[in-house]
Amino acid sequence: MSQVVTETMVRVENVHKSYGRGAAAVHALRGVSFELPRGELVALKGRSGSGKTTLLNIVGGLDAPDEGRVTVDGKDLAALDEDGLLALRRDRVGFVFQSFGLIPILTAAENVGVPMRLRRAHPREREERVELLLSLVGLADHAAQRPGELSGGQQQRVAIARALANNPALLIADEPTGQLDAETGHAVMELLRAVVRSEQVTALVATHDSTLLDLADRVLELRDGEIGEG
Repeated sequence: MSQVVTETMVRVENVHKSYGRGAAAVHALRGVSFELPRGELVALKGRSGSGKTTLLNIVGGLDAPDEGRVTVDGKDLAALDEDGLLALRRDRVGFVFQSFGLIPILTAAENVGVPMRLRRAHPREREERVELLLSLVGLADHAAQRPGELSGGQQQRVAIARALANNPALLIADEPTGQLDAETGHAVMELLRAVVRSEQVTALVATHDSTLLDLADRVLELRDGEIGEG
């Protein structure tokens, strides 16, 4: 019998996370379980302080749960040492944050190329990938501009391109439209949906903007530390 290849990119099983001790403890996650299929855009909604960022950090290997298990691209995160987690974040997971996080003195093209420099990609490979990604996010004509010369929406597009630099299997975005106006935020969410299709990645996008949820393939809701279908 041939081996069945799993179509699950992320599996979260009974994850708990608390901060503090005793009566003052804050229970951010209370037995969260879900799966993300490969190639889907999944929105994670919940009010401010509901634990969305905590959950994203755990899925992305930036933080560890108190209890439970997280598997990303077939790898049990608890079984990885610091070097293994670093390699996972560098090669298999891309991050997009609300604050953009671009380096002010670098051009858009140079910002996108940073992750490939860190893994010492060949310059020609890096240049071709940067050109492709800036074209994908509609900024081919802005490659030489620095972040301060770009609008908020354009900066977020550069951040998305940078997150895709190393061909990640999983894209994690934490409130990527939080600093943008409604129209620009909608355009960025549509871009993320297009990226999922064209780059064949799985995306987990946290948002509190209900107008963006219809662009997702599926919606998960985090409420009182527990997860459910939105």
